[in-house]
Amino acid sequence: MFTVPVLVLRTVRPMASFTPAFLLLLLTLMGGTRPSVSQSTDSADPKCHDWGNEGAVSVLEGKAAWLSCPLFSHPAVYNYSSTQSTGRNLFWYQIPEGQDLEQPIQQSSRFCKQRERLWVLPAEAEDSGQYICLLRNKSSCSTMAMHLKVLRRVQATPASSCEPSVATAPTRALIPLQEGKTLDCPDLKDAASMSDSSPTVNWSHKCNQLPFWNSDRQQRESSLRFYTMVDQYQGLYYCTVHFQRGGKQLNFTRAINVTAINPTRMSKTPVILHPYTDRVFHVKSNSRATLACQAKVPFVVEDPSWDVWWTVDGQTLEKLNDHRFSQSSRVLKDDHMDLTVENVLVIQDFQSEDLQRRFNCSVKNARGFESRRAVLEEEASLPSVELGCGLGVTLVLMLLLFVVYHVFWLELLLLYRSWFGTDERHTDEKDFDVYISYARNGEEEQFVLSTLRGVLENEFGYSVCIFDRDSLPGGTITDETLSFVARSRRLLVVVSPGYAARGSQALLELKAGLQGMALGGHLRVILVQFKPVQRQDLVRELRKAQVALALVRWRGDKSRELSSRFWKRLRVELPVRRGACKGEGASSTEGVLLRLTSQNSTNSQTGLISTA
Repeated sequence: MFTVPVLVLRTVRPMASFTPAFLLLLLTLMGGTRPSVSQSTDSADPKCHDWGNEGAVSVLEGKAAWLSCPLFSHPAVYNYSSTQSTGRNLFWYQIPEGQDLEQPIQQSSRFCKQRERLWVLPAEAEDSGQYICLLRNKSSCSTMAMHLKVLRRVQATPASSCEPSVATAPTRALIPLQEGKTLDCPDLKDAASMSDSSPTVNWSHKCNQLPFWNSDRQQRESSLRFYTMVDQYQGLYYCTVHFQRGGKQLNFTRAINVTAINPTRMSKTPVILHPYTDRVFHVKSNSRATLACQAKVPFVVEDPSWDVWWTVDGQTLEKLNDHRFSQSSRVLKDDHMDLTVENVLVIQDFQSEDLQRRFNCSVKNARGFESRRAVLEEEASLPSVELGCGLGVTLVLMLLLFVVYHVFWLELLLLYRSWFGTDERHTDEKDFDVYISYARNGEEEQFVLSTLRGVLENEFGYSVCIFDRDSLPGGTITDETLSFVARSRRLLVVVSPGYAARGSQALLELKAGLQGMALGGHLRVILVQFKPVQRQDLVRELRKAQVALALVRWRGDKSRELSSRFWKRLRVELPVRRGACKGEGASSTEGVLLRLTSQNSTNSQTGLISTA
């Protein structure tokens, strides 16, 4: 049979759109001698089967590149050796970027055919486009296309400014911790098959060229050897292959993403962490129920596949065909590719009949399988109305108690002290309940002698010590003052603008009280503000102690009534007196003796003054 060599054309439009006249014209222009394909003019010649497009190859401009015919990506269908034995020939065509017509690729210094590969040595920008490999003989014809994209260096963004640009995606290498592995540069064997001499390989990691300054990683010939893997060695490794072809110095760069995994000596059997044994899920009828399952899935290098799923009565949710059931998974933790996975089973509109079903969580990988049943228990429904009413009443009562306490807290505190407080007269050996210190001038002295003393002694039953009234004549003022203060349970300081002038009796009393309070804690100092005083007008001792002392303010006529806040606040600071009432202090023997002593002292001092 006489055959005429013609050029096979492919456009974006179907091939049937070309007319025979156009084919003859193209044949005439090409000279009819292109050895691309021999296509018979006989109508019995087979029609080419177009398998479409598969994949794309990216390469940097100026780097070596090659295309493998995708027809041979399925060895069970097409094998290069078997196709040669059946008389099939492989032809390559190119459709440049922006064009529609196929152009046959001829053997040249830049384009080299090697078995099922087409080498581009090196790639240039105009080489971008679609490449078609056609496999045919007299009885069959198949064609398939792939895309080549030549990137300029500015188009390829490296991981950092000091790392090389790579057009192809990084390959992955998994190395167990504390173990070793040897890395070979990808596509090195392909380069060796085309090189006129043995290729050389340069390795780099994080901008560092070999050697990496340690004995854990070393280059052995063209390979990179890891002796002991640690976390710091993870990351992108770059290998640049240099080889020579036809007098040209060519190279290409590949990237390997090195990832550390847990040592192989660790158990790789999957384990269910939750639900643990005897774990009970509480569910409610006619509501949404969720069952959570957590499992640890170790990574297996040989077969990394794994799964975590729920079954209902031994059936997966896909086979159950019940829209009420759904599940979702997420990874909770990734520990060197050993995963902790959570799978949540959601049951919409849970029914009481579902309690009789078997809910199992299962996990598997290449090394094992585990399944665990979830135990369900119906939760008793709470009386929402009764509970709401009870909570409402409780909230109202708490609010009322808060208001009552906020308004009547002094009365409540006094009531508590009267019931549960300790009477200090039975726990110490002191003679006086209160020692009053004040400025010796007309207004303050009148307030102390007529108001404070009268109410504390006559109304509340306290034993009160006033130096000018209770001291004996002829004694030393300092010794008497210190003795009275030490024998008192409280020191009541009446603060006014003229209080505690330097060298005064009041200053001595204040210092004695503060010293007794600081050293033994057996004496408490109470401040009664008779008149407003600026802080800068206070003596230094009083300014320092003011922040730690109780302060009760006298507000004039508002404070005269015994039911006023002043007297309640003062009673809180004074010692506890159970059943204190008017006249109680005078009825006791101790009170009588103290009053007689005070009266004698006053008379004696009056006589001395008169004599003088």
